[in-house]
Amino acid sequence: MQPDPTVRRVLIHRLGSLGDTVVALPCFHLIARVFPNAERRLLTNFPVHAKGPASAAVLGNSGLVHGYMRYSAGTRDPLELLRLVQEIRRFGPDLVVYLMHIRPWKAIRRDRMFFRLAGVRRIVGIAEEQEMKFRFDEATGLFEREPFRLARLVAKLGDADPANLANWDLMLSDGERETASEAVRALGDGPLIVCGPGTKMPAKDWGPENWQALLGRIDAKYPGHGLVLVGAKEEFGVAEHAARLWRGPWVNLCGNLAPRETAALLERARIFLGPDSGPMHLAASKGVPCVIAFSAASPPGIWFPYGNNHQVVYHKTRCSGCYLEKCNVQGHPCLTSISVEEMEAAVDRAMNGQDGIRTLTVVA
Repeated sequence: MQPDPTVRRVLIHRLGSLGDTVVALPCFHLIARVFPNAERRLLTNFPVHAKGPASAAVLGNSGLVHGYMRYSAGTRDPLELLRLVQEIRRFGPDLVVYLMHIRPWKAIRRDRMFFRLAGVRRIVGIAEEQEMKFRFDEATGLFEREPFRLARLVAKLGDADPANLANWDLMLSDGERETASEAVRALGDGPLIVCGPGTKMPAKDWGPENWQALLGRIDAKYPGHGLVLVGAKEEFGVAEHAARLWRGPWVNLCGNLAPRETAALLERARIFLGPDSGPMHLAASKGVPCVIAFSAASPPGIWFPYGNNHQVVYHKTRCSGCYLEKCNVQGHPCLTSISVEEMEAAVDRAMNGQDGIRTLTVVA
């Protein structure tokens, strides 16, 4: 689709965390291409006690959006909703691009009515109920990945082309790259293995002892690599524990780098190790092979990292697709059944440049 100069203001609606923003990058790029002269604002949720949204930590000064509107996810406060209606009316968008995650059809219809109330006459991204859902590929046993679902829903604007790595460009600055380089300068110029073992969701936690054992084996098998641990500052202790058997050079940067600086660091990584997480999606956006101990809380495929060069270890159990943040099944079988040996074999495949997602059905 050719650039549309008639649209002056675009409001993009996407809630979620860092990973939710990263997987929408191809759509952000599409919107910027089609409406290069429009003011583009993102309606999103702001974390508690934060002045800016998680999405700003990903998009930064990329120019993909020019500002943010605050939305309190799940709010039913009439005054809060009225404030937002008035803010949207003042902005006066010619178009709303709806990039929301899967929601009940009733909630989607409510969102559409809300935007109509706010004076919006054109919405792209809301289709028939069945079209909003993830498609399932019987040949692979995987569900459609979120970037491709979003691209399909906004296809009226053009081809977001999530299969093209160029459409995942974060447009990092020289300063962000310099900060990342300085953070690992002590490790020298050798190849780097980056690990983000922490997670805020217990249902995704493979366990610090497992990461420690895995990293010890990797260090012994692949000498000459530096280890970099990344994540939030709350995950610093988990990362320290995970690195105890690493005898080569390593540095714990949890809490020391912003997400975009972490992305700059990942440009130097040979592989990334971790659970389903924001850093995983950042690594995938840079084309870095990811080796992931993947929780079965979501159905297989939906949140797998972009690209085909990853090794995702996913054990499908009877309780797969629970969407729980904290597992309520005794033993947490989908993750505890993933062995260190299985992850080590996945690392070997990734280090040797093999493609492929490995899944295993486990009765539990």
